[in-house]
Amino acid sequence: MRIAYTMANRQGGTDMLLHELSEIAAARGIKACGLVQINTECADGGKCDMDVQVLPKGRVIRISQSLGREARGCRLDSQALEEAVGLVTVELESGADLMIINKFGKAEAEGRGLRPVIAEALGMDVPVVVGLNAANEAAFEEFSGGLAEKLEPEISVLTDWVGKAGA
Repeated sequence: MRIAYTMANRQGGTDMLLHELSEIAAARGIKACGLVQINTECADGGKCDMDVQVLPKGRVIRISQSLGREARGCRLDSQALEEAVGLVTVELESGADLMIINKFGKAEAEGRGLRPVIAEALGMDVPVVVGLNAANEAAFEEFSGGLAEKLEPEISVLTDWVGKAGA
């Protein structure tokens, strides 16, 4: 099982890092499937809109809901996430050298979201790189059975791991 994760120290840093990794992989002829997140600042100064792009160069899907500037609840649009999961599954089944997942988040911690397709990729011996935040680290550790490798949030570290993982 070849799985690694990274956590950037600044907000949005992991998203940018994994997006860059996907572009480098494509330039090197590595077929990556999965999702990268694109955050768009809102004009009203509220929380950013969250979109994901299905890799390698698929659709962009908005996975956040606009709940208003003062809202404090979960903004994830579960239906949109499941649509993205379905598209990632199709890409994985068509053949992939690498999977990049923007985030092992709350949905994955609860056993939903991208968790099944990550497991499927690992079962197919496809290396997986996942973005993670501290809130879901324990759930990810349990999911990966302690076998995931923590990577420093630096593009050279991620690209080196991808090369060593055989992608």
